[in-house]
Amino acid sequence: MIIVDVETTGTNPAKNSLVSIGAVNFDAPLDQFYEECQIWDGAHIEPAAMEVNGFTEEQIRDTKKPTEAETLKNFLVWIESKQNQIVVAQNPMFDLGFLQAAAYRAGVDYKLAHRSLDIHTLAFMHMIKKGIEPPINNGKSNINSDGIMKYVGIPTEPRPHIAINGAVWEAEALSRLLYGKNLFSQFKDYPVIC
Repeated sequence: MIIVDVETTGTNPAKNSLVSIGAVNFDAPLDQFYEECQIWDGAHIEPAAMEVNGFTEEQIRDTKKPTEAETLKNFLVWIESKQNQIVVAQNPMFDLGFLQAAAYRAGVDYKLAHRSLDIHTLAFMHMIKKGIEPPINNGKSNINSDGIMKYVGIPTEPRPHIAINGAVWEAEALSRLLYGKNLFSQFKDYPVIC
């Protein structure tokens, strides 16, 4: 499985751009991908998104960085070499939506499967299986990434969000939810509590 996290200039894949892609090969966790890119010409920039990911406009327009298209191509080359290419993410519709939109803009053949796994559902089901009532707010699930990290016994992801950190934290959470064990040495001092 490949745990993927992206940072973007907003929430609409058709209007906003990727600014970075982070990924972890779950079968070999030290095999990771991380690349930042310059945004595509005409991409909308939402200030709230920039607060989340911590990038400045100067950083995302830096012409020394690879383009969105080049970063996407580099990621697809990296993932093609993996035996298990099932994408896992906190919210895969978001991440895969941006990867697919970037592929369309770049004219790149998008080969990632549309079937994916999401950590939110795994955490929700894990809670139910343990007899824990998942948090609901206004009739909707109230399990966010920070809540999942707390549930599995690790600290929340540092702020601002960096795509590779998101992928590492999500991979650790996945290991704890699926196998009840630690994945990365940086989390070894945090007991598995779920």
